[in-house]
Amino acid sequence: MSLPPGALKRLILGRAFATDRLARERLPKRLALPTFSSDALSSVAYAPDQILLTLALAGLAASAVSWWVALGVVVLMGIVVVTGLNTVHEFPGGGGDYEVVHRNLGGAAGRVVGSALLVDYVLTVAVSVSQAATYASGLLPALHGSERLVAIALILAVAVVNLRGVRQSSALMAVPVYLFMGAIGLLLVIGAVQALLGTLGTAPSADLTIAPAPGYEQGLTLLGGTLLVLRAFSSGSVALTGVEAVGNGVPSFTPPKSRNAGAVLLMLGGISSVMMLGIIALAIGTGVRFVLDPRTQLLRDGQAVEGYQQLPVIGQIAQALTAPGSLLFYAVTAITGMVLFVAANTAFNGFPNLASVLARAGYLPRQMRVRGDRLVFSNGILFLALAAIALVWLSGAQVTLLIQMYIVGVFVTFALGQVGMVRHFTRRIRLETRRAARRRLGARRAVNVLGAVTVIAVLVIVVSTKLTHGAWAALLAMAVLWVLMTLIHRHYARVRRELSVQSADPAGEVTGRPDPVARPARSHGVVLLTALDRPALRAMAVASAARHSSLEAIAVHDEDTDTDAAIARWRALEVQVPLRILYSPYRDVNGPVIAYVMTLLARNPRDVVIVYLPRFLVGHWWEAALHNHSVRRLGNRLAHVPRVVIANVPWQLGSAQEIGTDILRESIAGAMVQERADQARDEARGTALSER
Repeated sequence: MSLPPGALKRLILGRAFATDRLARERLPKRLALPTFSSDALSSVAYAPDQILLTLALAGLAASAVSWWVALGVVVLMGIVVVTGLNTVHEFPGGGGDYEVVHRNLGGAAGRVVGSALLVDYVLTVAVSVSQAATYASGLLPALHGSERLVAIALILAVAVVNLRGVRQSSALMAVPVYLFMGAIGLLLVIGAVQALLGTLGTAPSADLTIAPAPGYEQGLTLLGGTLLVLRAFSSGSVALTGVEAVGNGVPSFTPPKSRNAGAVLLMLGGISSVMMLGIIALAIGTGVRFVLDPRTQLLRDGQAVEGYQQLPVIGQIAQALTAPGSLLFYAVTAITGMVLFVAANTAFNGFPNLASVLARAGYLPRQMRVRGDRLVFSNGILFLALAAIALVWLSGAQVTLLIQMYIVGVFVTFALGQVGMVRHFTRRIRLETRRAARRRLGARRAVNVLGAVTVIAVLVIVVSTKLTHGAWAALLAMAVLWVLMTLIHRHYARVRRELSVQSADPAGEVTGRPDPVARPARSHGVVLLTALDRPALRAMAVASAARHSSLEAIAVHDEDTDTDAAIARWRALEVQVPLRILYSPYRDVNGPVIAYVMTLLARNPRDVVIVYLPRFLVGHWWEAALHNHSVRRLGNRLAHVPRVVIANVPWQLGSAQEIGTDILRESIAGAMVQERADQARDEARGTALSER
């Protein structure tokens, strides 16, 4: 028993939504906060790890600098959040920094930001699910070694959730984010109370020493130490990834959109900063040791520790504050893993929306701007899922490797976005005549000038410290995307020029008059016969009803064709259409047919030829694989010949007729639903008019 067409799709995704339901898909602040902030908030689960890991290269003493590195990251977070408020208020139409740069710095710079954001969204998914898989293996040791498969399964799960609709995915994903806030908040409270009482516990790794990596035996020397601290700062700056999602998703907020988006942005910055500083403070207080390679860098009494499984920083803190096997440890670990999974949801909201904006601008295929049955950009969601799966597979779900590529794109976006906002405010000041308004605009521009200087400096640090560690791969991907978007834009521009109904004068200027379209002098109908069967007779009947200037049937003679029998059967059926036999010495069907069509076209430059192709349709994919597709291939080749029109005449077999019946039934049901909706709308309007 086979499922009706689309039944499996409906089972997974649910029934389709009408377009007028789109207004109800807007997100209130309570859902927008976890939806657009989960990426930035979840960075607390790996940004402190990266700071400690990088500083640990110089040994145990270098870890004491981690507090100042985290404080620098928080200051940078505050600058980006404050400047982001200008963006959400000045550009409420969505697109975020891309829209800012595209309008103020031009299309080329806009494509740079677009490519950077797309790469960053893919890396967001890959990093988040890879770290979630790491937490899952820490919680369930049986999964150790299978992190790659776990990460891919998580990507597929979050993709399906998002394909079901924005509001549905946001409501489902909100719970883990709020639980994560509560879990980290509880850890911070317990840690603060224990520190005040003098009973702060120690992490399981606190009694271990860190062996400096080769080249860092002298610790934090002047030059090498400065570079290492800058590298740790750039690694910790991964906490800022996801902040741009709020500006990109302003259209998804409930009105007033800009005000609600600004409130969410402020809450995001405040909560993320408190979490970041709190985790680093507890990591220092509990003596957490976190290194790149625990087998060689962690020592006990000068000897390598055998069989030691290094847990993430939050997991070690939870063990220090309670006990290694406590309920709180398992709860915090599980919730952190869930919120990392949810963090991918931010990218699955941002990537499709940005891709649709780029598609409307002609930089990506137009399929990216089409909404699916559930009012989401399904093609963008599927593309993001496939790209993230490929990246996870190639990287082996190694978070340390992915992190090196992660931070570059977001700071390229921040830097160009800040410069674009400075130019935007400069233009507004030039047009503003009121002194008070000019002062307000000048103050807001000064904020973005500060942001531009700061972010560009951080971008230089990020590129210089991470280029050889993997950032080159992200820059290469951005360059490839930029070239592809440029070529796509040129293609669409050329297609528009060639399809335009306006003509140009000899100087190349558009005149506004449409091109003259000559009517065909004569039309020649040609029916291609591969067999004298019911589809062929239908094709000849359709062609006869069109009343062409001339009409004939053609068949190709090869070694498998009994020409005499075919002619005899033709005469027996008394078909009132001339039959022409084309000879094919090399057993090729396409060549003789195309050559004959070209001879018909050569008679008059204003003649057209309509080629009728009888085809029978089957209902199942495995049936289609059993039949020759030579007629379809011939039609594809003839369609490229000028003045040739291809007319496919289908004949539905039994299984295909069942599909046709189902389609007809769905169409009738859809029409009835639309009729009832129209009646309800008319009744509502009538009621409103009568009340007035």
